Amino acid sequence: MSDCGCEFEARNEAERRVLITLMAINVVMFVAEFLLGWLGQSTGLIADSLDMLADALVYATSLYAVGRAASIKHTTARLSGWLQIALACLVLIDVARRGWFGSEPVGAWMIGVAAVALIANLTCLWLIRTHRDGEVHMRAAWIFSANDVIANAGVILAGVLVLATGLRWPDLVIGLIVALVVLRGGIRILRDARTDEERS
Repeated sequence: MSDCGCEFEARNEAERRVLITLMAINVVMFVAEFLLGWLGQSTGLIADSLDMLADALVYATSLYAVGRAASIKHTTARLSGWLQIALACLVLIDVARRGWFGSEPVGAWMIGVAAVALIANLTCLWLIRTHRDGEVHMRAAWIFSANDVIANAGVILAGVLVLATGLRWPDLVIGLIVALVVLRGGIRILRDARTDEERS
């Protein structure tokens, strides 16, 4: 029975179920958070929504890699890393644009939306926790989920500061920090994929 591949297939099926759930959560949150961030003129929320989009794309590529050859898993992990880096650059552009042209973020709005996003991301982190030490494509998904929780907490803090001071700078600063966290996550995934490929 040890050669039937049952354990391997069961693990693949478990990975698929988790990734499909994570992808659905992140797609819904991306749409909601982007629209609400745009309406609330919050760079922090827009940055966080793009991070959600990056996550959904990573989960989709990771889903494709489940049960496939190690080379495909390495390729999807690298693609995930580059997606992170590209979206981080988009956020940096938005931070610069709003810093130059101005914005009027709504603190209470930021706190409420980011709190919902935090709950969603904590759910994702809990769902993927058993796969965090798995193969490279699943480790990439874990890194994304962990980064999201940090980003959500940052947006909530920025919302509190905007509400308390009436200034827009906390929103811009947290947008910048989220972008850098996403950028760092992308670089980390690329390094992890390269190291894993060298070992195999």
